[in-house]
Amino acid sequence: MQKFITNSNKQTQKLGEMLAQELRGNEVICLSGDLGAGKTTFTQGLLKGLKIKGPYTSPTFVILKKYKLQPTKCNLQNVYHIDAYRIKDKDLLALGWKEMIADKSNIIIVEWAERVKKIIPASAVWIKFKWTDENKREIGFNF
Repeated sequence: MQKFITNSNKQTQKLGEMLAQELRGNEVICLSGDLGAGKTTFTQGLLKGLKIKGPYTSPTFVILKKYKLQPTKCNLQNVYHIDAYRIKDKDLLALGWKEMIADKSNIIIVEWAERVKKIIPASAVWIKFKWTDENKREIGFNF
């Protein structure tokens, strides 16, 4: 596991922007950690890094947000941002999960992914967010 320490929301967003530069499609990015630990903040940076126009808000109440990407040389088309805090595997399947992960032009970001772990592909990237003190986060990547 590779770990990073951030000392502000801005640094956490910047880390998300940096990851965006590495994405080519067909990725499932699973975010886990305590409430308020930086999952949405990180996702905001990732979406910004993918050149998606904001504002970027958590899909807590709508469960899923779909963003269209500008055409790129990598043929990316959509980013799905899912908040699995209040759902179960069957709910995500009913939203078209299998179709989302089958389309290689998609990037899928799942907050609270541990709640739907049974249907997450083995190839998923897991990112764990943990507070280490009042302003400091440890963000661990498991590729």
